[in-house]
Amino acid sequence: MASTVLRSAFSSLLWLSLLAPTDASALIAKRAPTLPTGWSYQGCYVDGVSGRILASQQPDSSTLTIENCIATCAQLGYTVAGTEYSSQCFCDNAIINGGTKAAADTDCNTACAGNSAEECGGGNRMSIYSKGTLVVRQNPTAQTTGLPGSWQYQGCITEGANNRIWKYQIINQNTNTATACLTQCQSFGYQAAGVEYGDECYCGDDVDRAAAGSTTAPETDCNVACSGDSEYYCGGGNRLSWYLWTGTPLYVWNYGSGTGAGEYQLLIGGVCIPLLTTSGVNGKYTFVEKFGTGEPNSTGAYELDVAQINNPSLAWRTMHVKTDVFCSAGITLPDKVGRQINIGGWSGDSTFGIRIYWPDGSPGVPGTNDWQENVGELSLQKGRWYPSAMIMTNGSILVVGGETGSNGPPVPSLELLPKPAGAGVVTCDWLQRTDPNNLYPFLAILPSGGIFVAYYNEARILDEQTFATIKTLPNLPGAVNNPGAGRSYPLEGTAMLLPQYAPFNAPLGILICGGSTTGAAIALDNCVSTTPESANPQWTLERMPSQRVISCMTALPDGTFLILNGAHQGVAGFGLATSPNLNAVLYDPSRPVNQRMTVMANTTIARLYHSEAILMQDARVLVSGSDPQDGTHPEEYRVEVFMPPYLLSGLARPSFTIANKDWAYGASIPITVTLPGGGATRVSLMGAETSTHGNSMGQRTLFPAVSCAGNTCTITAPPNVHVAPPGWYQVFLLDGPTPSVSTWVRIGGDPAGLGNWPNYPDFKVPGV
Repeated sequence: MASTVLRSAFSSLLWLSLLAPTDASALIAKRAPTLPTGWSYQGCYVDGVSGRILASQQPDSSTLTIENCIATCAQLGYTVAGTEYSSQCFCDNAIINGGTKAAADTDCNTACAGNSAEECGGGNRMSIYSKGTLVVRQNPTAQTTGLPGSWQYQGCITEGANNRIWKYQIINQNTNTATACLTQCQSFGYQAAGVEYGDECYCGDDVDRAAAGSTTAPETDCNVACSGDSEYYCGGGNRLSWYLWTGTPLYVWNYGSGTGAGEYQLLIGGVCIPLLTTSGVNGKYTFVEKFGTGEPNSTGAYELDVAQINNPSLAWRTMHVKTDVFCSAGITLPDKVGRQINIGGWSGDSTFGIRIYWPDGSPGVPGTNDWQENVGELSLQKGRWYPSAMIMTNGSILVVGGETGSNGPPVPSLELLPKPAGAGVVTCDWLQRTDPNNLYPFLAILPSGGIFVAYYNEARILDEQTFATIKTLPNLPGAVNNPGAGRSYPLEGTAMLLPQYAPFNAPLGILICGGSTTGAAIALDNCVSTTPESANPQWTLERMPSQRVISCMTALPDGTFLILNGAHQGVAGFGLATSPNLNAVLYDPSRPVNQRMTVMANTTIARLYHSEAILMQDARVLVSGSDPQDGTHPEEYRVEVFMPPYLLSGLARPSFTIANKDWAYGASIPITVTLPGGGATRVSLMGAETSTHGNSMGQRTLFPAVSCAGNTCTITAPPNVHVAPPGWYQVFLLDGPTPSVSTWVRIGGDPAGLGNWPNYPDFKVPGV
């Protein structure tokens, strides 16, 4: 390259030195008049042999001069200018396509349209000017060396017969190169990629090529220079220069078979389409649905007793709410009876609503308590539709975000329950700025202190006292071609807290799976995870086996996570998602990154908008709901269970008895165990959860220290409120892979005295 530059400059000087002084002066006036500082004439070049030698052609001008062409190119940021055919101006940063000098400089002999005393190129001849050293680039080729990672060039291919080979398109108007394209595709787990039309990048998988009907094309068909590096070709018209990752696979998906795939089973015909489901400390499961905007005969709430599963009239107990719980929040309180609270709703008084249920009865024994509500006495400070809720370390209730109801303006604030004396709401600019894509934000208490919140494609940590931001995390990766993709409603993915292990000194992991893009509503095919407490938290991306939006995720007692329900395309809302995702996926965080997902069994029931999934006490997953209102898929009343492989192995289940069900932090808790398998003994603590819209409020998975002597084991309770916020947890005993039936325990008591709240005559309270 350097020798080409020197030869060009030398030949220009030599040519001028051979002319008589008067001839040289005349030619300089015609071809190199007074030029801007740093610009110089480089000679007459042949244009068009292998394509234009400067890529950026400006509009033809009847007033063209050398000076105004250079000024135009300089203003556009280019360092090379060329004039041709009297009225044409071209710009670039180098001569491209192997441009060479004309046999004689006098070939550029056409007068400039705007100044006949100057010469502006000629027929297929271009007068070239440059700022600084002129660079001449030879004819492009496909980039085959210097590629990132283990990418290898495969050749030139046609686009699909009817559709594009790869659906993920990235337009890089001035920066497209094979290196840039492959790096982006690799970062999102794609192992095949192509570049096309010079500035287009496509990402996908090799199997897509054959499926699209693509065929091999002549190399000469891929003849458009890359917009970011004209030394290389980036495909052509309807042709791709394509590349394949040939190294260690970027991901490995496992495929369960037989009992290893788990199994869906029909549990019972339902009586409602729940918006929220909760596992109660009384061994039953509450279903809360739209009231007033739902079915005309609905009472808005029901309780399922699986001990009566063979007698549907006894299995379902009818309950009642007074206002519409449509898209509200729910959690279990840390009071001594584990009351459930439902917060917010659809419109009017419903958005201010606070509803409380004291679970009573027991498996096989009907309860009599019902939801209590009086919006005139007990209400939120701000009406909220699509809020989230969480128990704080001091035992109070944090309520975050939402809208005013009925698709109204945002409520970009948070508030506490019970309302502290004189306290108002705290306005959050980050909620205002990201409306409407931040609803049902994901919340968590961090072991080192602070409140983690993820919303839209952002995440931050809040101070527990002031709620001011103390750390802002990098934005969550979205789609390979759309960084604006989101994870919370209505772009709705699903989130979980990864397991915590004794001695609980590692940072807490956060896992968020699925979601969708703004605009085209392309469902995401990846999960992202991070540890917010780390000094420099970053997001790790893992490909999922399929795209998924409006999905659910359930934490299992063995430390794995079941991803299920949802759609392959769309966003949350009535009629806004298509193509049900019938497949379940098991995520195992104990495996290496990008090897954690196992494709499990399929259901035959579409679970779209308003579907839910929660962990049962017998370690099955309760799967319910679907209210798409899309004219294709029905409102779904049937209730299923998913049987994880640990329940299909044929191994006998362990069991245990426990006397102390109200634990202090750090306490030693004795249990008596039966371990028929003689496997490694573990205990897991699973936080009480309410499932709605991909958000499992209250979910937490802990593996405390446990030691055994004979059939007596001792569990060491979690050490503090940040590791295990006060509340109710299911205790599971694991014998190798096999879990017991759980027992509910309370950890950390009721520090906020919620057992005495609310203090109104028409609310029944258990005391502290």
